[in-house]
Amino acid sequence: MKTLSTSITRFLKEEEGVTAIEYGLIASLIAVVIITAVALVGTNLNAVFSYIAGKLTTP
Repeated sequence: MKTLSTSITRFLKEEEGVTAIEYGLIASLIAVVIITAVALVGTNLNAVFSYIAGKLTTP
């Protein structure tokens, strides 16, 4: 019984797992921001190239 309570206490005090979860959450948040930025830039860049192509084809 004493070993079980000691093991549970040690498990609750352990912080390495929490740190790994925090790093995972930060990495996923950064990935979402990058994907959103690339999607927005891609859409705007496509519009700019379409505008330029339209101006080049008209005399």
